[in-house]
Amino acid sequence: MTLKKQFCVAACAATLGLSSCGGLGSGIGGNTSTSASVGDIVGSVLSSATSGETLGNILSSVIGLDKLSTKNLVGTWRYDGAGCAFLSENALAKAGGEITATEVEKQLDTQFKRLGLSNSNTSFTFKNDATFSAKIAGKSWSGKWSFDEKTQGIKLSGLIININGYVKRNGTGISLLFEATTVLRLLQTIAAASGNTTLGTIGNLSKNYDGMRIGFDLKQ
Repeated sequence: MTLKKQFCVAACAATLGLSSCGGLGSGIGGNTSTSASVGDIVGSVLSSATSGETLGNILSSVIGLDKLSTKNLVGTWRYDGAGCAFLSENALAKAGGEITATEVEKQLDTQFKRLGLSNSNTSFTFKNDATFSAKIAGKSWSGKWSFDEKTQGIKLSGLIININGYVKRNGTGISLLFEATTVLRLLQTIAAASGNTTLGTIGNLSKNYDGMRIGFDLKQ
């Protein structure tokens, strides 16, 4: 068995552990049906672990494996759903890999919709002059941006908010990802909705998986 195949199996085995320890459901809404269904999914993933598509989907959950350049980011990117990824293969394996990332994105999509995020009112524009402009649920934000091609880290510096995150290539565009608490702070400030219980749910994600980053899937 090759190293990639071993990693795939390890990631799926870690996912099995979610159903016994509460896993994702304990952190975002307490949905026990989610952890129960994970076990059903694992068998089919393991059986297709030799396929390049399966391995590609799992490894795409790791930030930095498919590096972007600064020029790749220039342009306008519109909201295409919630995003989730991990800082390393080790963090991904512990959390359960692509299966967990997909489940987190499903939960976040629901929460983001409740906050009013959509393709028509949420976008990021990165310009060649190192400035950016953004709208989140229709609220404007602008400032300076910089990108570290080595680490895939991005820094967004505005008048009110300065945040650090990561950019990852995905199947349809890019994912702009941050610590869960940073996403919480960003939405609180931009949307002025700090009393919303949905935001508290988003913040709780940071307590579940060390090395996980969440945010926005974007496409041009």
